Amino acid sequence: MRKASLTIAFIALLLAFAAQAQAIRLKDMTSFKGVRGNQLVGYGLVVGLNGTGDKSATTFTVQGLTNMLTRMGVRVTPDQVKVKNVAAVMVTANLHPFARAGQRVDVTLSSLGDATSLGGGTLVMTPLKGMDGQVYVMAQGPVSVGGFLAAGEAASVSKNHPTVGRIPRGGTVERELPFAFKDMDQLEINLDTPDFTTAARVAAAINRGMQGVKAQASDPSTVKVSLPPAQAVDRVGLVAKLENLEIRPDTSAKVVVDERTGTVVMGEAVRISTVAVTSGALSISIAESQQVSQPLPFTEGQTVVTPQTEVQVGEQKAKLKLVDGGVSIGEVVKALNALGATPRDLITILQAIRAAGALQADLEII
Repeated sequence: MRKASLTIAFIALLLAFAAQAQAIRLKDMTSFKGVRGNQLVGYGLVVGLNGTGDKSATTFTVQGLTNMLTRMGVRVTPDQVKVKNVAAVMVTANLHPFARAGQRVDVTLSSLGDATSLGGGTLVMTPLKGMDGQVYVMAQGPVSVGGFLAAGEAASVSKNHPTVGRIPRGGTVERELPFAFKDMDQLEINLDTPDFTTAARVAAAINRGMQGVKAQASDPSTVKVSLPPAQAVDRVGLVAKLENLEIRPDTSAKVVVDERTGTVVMGEAVRISTVAVTSGALSISIAESQQVSQPLPFTEGQTVVTPQTEVQVGEQKAKLKLVDGGVSIGEVVKALNALGATPRDLITILQAIRAAGALQADLEII
């Protein structure tokens, strides 16, 4: 009971903090069209492993190592190569839209073969390409795993995930993305959560707080902002002021329920019509026992074992609780807390209230 009360009280506390911080910055709830990261990928080899690399049966690792040595002027055949100290990896990185040539980015390595650990290895120079097939980043450097694997003949122990590693600032930008910010005469702001009311509020806040800028919401997720000529204003300063405008986003009334973990999240717009709720628990206990039946002396009877079953039924007493209509989410939490509802009971109660037509919100079960 105490755990249930603490859980529901925690929900009420979160709602109280949310009510105090309704207005958020525009940059925290939107993104600018075209200003996004670009995913890069490449195939590489990690060398210098201490016997934790791919096995000899990993054909693509043998071929990759043979091709690399051939390009360096060392001619070998695949059957002359042992790859236990080499692992084939897929190298990925995220390139910022404003990254400039010579800047460094982090890269992530994931084992492709049957290597047991990438710890202690070094990534050989690997080109990372975009969807257009162009090379944007060159990656190379020692791999940081943050875990380990120790194995013997009959047992092994590992920490974290030793077949995935990172190279902080291990990639060098070789090609810049074509993005001409200074030549743009219009910005498109995309809302992370599309909503008609929020889009209208964003446009109104921009028109009210930014001189020389005109904004219009074209749909629930897009607000178009017309910028003055580049020579008339500092574009960077203007966008910096724009993204720091505070907006109060509108939210729909929704209750999200995760039955697997017993988690319930309710939005501040949730309302409940007048309804009476009671919650009780029915418990059934079944006990099995064996009794021995002995025959009377000097009779021809036989000793037999007869099973005995005892069934007990108990029901928890519960009071009927009246929840007034149109109350806030805080009052809803207090009313449900007064019932002594556990998180699991709360899920059942909300579903029942929804079925009765008294829950004025969407009930989403994930």
